[in-house]
Amino acid sequence: MKTLKILFGFFWTFLSIPTLSAQDFLVTNVHIVTMDGEELLENHALFVKDGKIDRIIPLTPQTPRMSHENLIDGQGAYIFPGLAEFHAHLPVAGDGSTQLQEESLWLYLANGVLRIRSMLGHPSHVELRERVRNGEIPGPRVFISGPSFNGNSVSSPEQASQMVREQKAAGYDHLKIHPGVELDEMWAISKTAKEVNIPFGGHVPLAVGIENALASGFKSIEHMDGYMEGLLPDDLTIDPTTSGPFNLKLVGEVEMEKLPALIEETLEEGTYIAPTLTLFDRYFGYIPADEFRQAPEMKYLPGPLIQQWVNTKKQLERAGMLDREFVEPYLQFRNQLFMTLHQAGIPVLLASDSPQVFNVPGFSIHHEIELMSKAGMSNFEILKSGSVEPAKYMSAESQWGMIKEGMEADFVMVKENPLINLKTMQNPMGVSVGGNWISGERLESELDRITKNHERK
Repeated sequence: MKTLKILFGFFWTFLSIPTLSAQDFLVTNVHIVTMDGEELLENHALFVKDGKIDRIIPLTPQTPRMSHENLIDGQGAYIFPGLAEFHAHLPVAGDGSTQLQEESLWLYLANGVLRIRSMLGHPSHVELRERVRNGEIPGPRVFISGPSFNGNSVSSPEQASQMVREQKAAGYDHLKIHPGVELDEMWAISKTAKEVNIPFGGHVPLAVGIENALASGFKSIEHMDGYMEGLLPDDLTIDPTTSGPFNLKLVGEVEMEKLPALIEETLEEGTYIAPTLTLFDRYFGYIPADEFRQAPEMKYLPGPLIQQWVNTKKQLERAGMLDREFVEPYLQFRNQLFMTLHQAGIPVLLASDSPQVFNVPGFSIHHEIELMSKAGMSNFEILKSGSVEPAKYMSAESQWGMIKEGMEADFVMVKENPLINLKTMQNPMGVSVGGNWISGERLESELDRITKNHERK
């Protein structure tokens, strides 16, 4: 064991820090947003060993400057736990190529996103998750759902139950529910998922409804789906061919007096919500597709994919589904619903549905953060939704989600305090993933490389 010498006044004292290996380093002169409450640890050093936070060291005005061969001088920067994007869609490896998958991982890292929950699974994602775990490729920690349970993939309660068992055996972390599942099939999925111990969540099928979804054990309600439908008059018949995406044209029929009962049931079941506000702002919002096409982060994705997004949104625009008179009241309702659920104590997962229409991996999380802030959520609660709550969701709150001794060394360094300025998180000075430090310069170089891969001819 080697000790790090620190000059203290006229005497040499010794801070006992083990010898640094290739994965060990010391970060000094930083302020730490621990997320263990709102307290900020000012003027600290942090020692990383074997992928864990080994020591958190207060620096007093009398403490001389530390030095070491693997030292990172933060120069007054701020450190916070890496963000989690808990509604992502990893690309599928095509024709043996994993280029888009690996690029997506870098886009997340470059935006301080160090964990993702991918919500539409494929067998290639199992291999990708293991490559990240083994350190073969850099990337955020990956949790993956299996292929979707929907009206096309599920044909009976018995087949649905077998599908649950197959996905558990295949190594998926989560089950994804989509529209089209019937109520008896949902109960079969629920029963079997609890037997094999795998969480499930997703959209709320119309035949199931929000109350049954909650009662069945949905761990997460994606997009806050089903709540509006649960607030509609009991005698109203929904016609999906005329009601618009997510039935947005029916928002004027909502009976808000029904919401307290749904909130009570959500709290009793311990269900999380993943709002994905940016999905509705960009995909189903009234801002034209051609405006989002020009967003600077579009350069990191293939041109044909961007064009596909433009075509998809323009089809809704031409059909009159996204006229401002329909969309604006719906977006206002969603913000009200989001804040009411949050203020009632329902846990929120930071989620943007990337890459979905005009939501580029990593970058879309910052759009989500901006919209959560505009809706009225505090900076601390926003950070909590991207750190503490995802860890609790995965029953891993003792392992990650905060910056504490013994926890995994997954954190982001930024110039300013994110509890005061959320935008500072858009420009990481570096990230630590599992104790592997990636500098801001490396992140920028990877973004440049990805841009060149998709230069428009």
